[in-house]
Amino acid sequence: MDLTSHPLARLALAVVAGAALGGCGASSADDRAGSTATSQTGVRVLWMGDSIAGAQAPAVRAALEAAGVTVENATSDGGGNLVAGDHPVTTKAARDTWKALKEHISSFRPTVIAYQITTYDWGTAREQLTAYRKLAKTAGDAGARLVLVSAPPFKIDEFFQPHAASIKSAPRMAAKAADGTNARFLDASELWGADHAAAKAQRSKDGIHSCQQGSAAFATWFAKQLGELAGFTPAAPAEWATGAWTGDDRFTKLGCS
Repeated sequence: MDLTSHPLARLALAVVAGAALGGCGASSADDRAGSTATSQTGVRVLWMGDSIAGAQAPAVRAALEAAGVTVENATSDGGGNLVAGDHPVTTKAARDTWKALKEHISSFRPTVIAYQITTYDWGTAREQLTAYRKLAKTAGDAGARLVLVSAPPFKIDEFFQPHAASIKSAPRMAAKAADGTNARFLDASELWGADHAAAKAQRSKDGIHSCQQGSAAFATWFAKQLGELAGFTPAAPAEWATGAWTGDDRFTKLGCS
């Protein structure tokens, strides 16, 4: 499939053209403003990933900030991957993501780095394992805990099909990288299942991203998992799930109601 014909590919190609990855992705003013919130718990979460994680970011921020956690959104709408692979798009995006991560660590000083495996973590299993272990070391050197989260099930279309093996091996390598390190692997299939078309998966019409309901479901699950790891009590969804974040323009672009 022509790289320029897929919506996610067009975003990634914009990165190669020098678009929005300089700060580890295109984030809105609301995203950036959240990083200045006062933390009541001392927990500071850097949320990383691609546009799937970006669609979850408004709900993740709302849920965690309601629990007294400070959040910085470092997702990218085109790239966001840490595994370079052998494609010029993913190689460039990974280089930019590693650079931006260093900058975020310096400016934000996270206590938790949470990375959701991206749709672009292409490469061999060894390359994936090496990248995730490097991330664990980077987090440890920064005094932060690493949380690796598997991606939700998404539609493997013509664009993704050549990379299906990499997409399948990435969560296994993330789990392996977390073993014996300061990292923790969270398997999101506990929430979503494995079928992107199932009602449980709560994918939007594109079969890839989530709308408000799916993002809220993920944020509820993630806040519970992270609270157990980082020692804070998640806020009840009633406190945040119907907030202003539901009007984020990401959801409008996805055709969410």
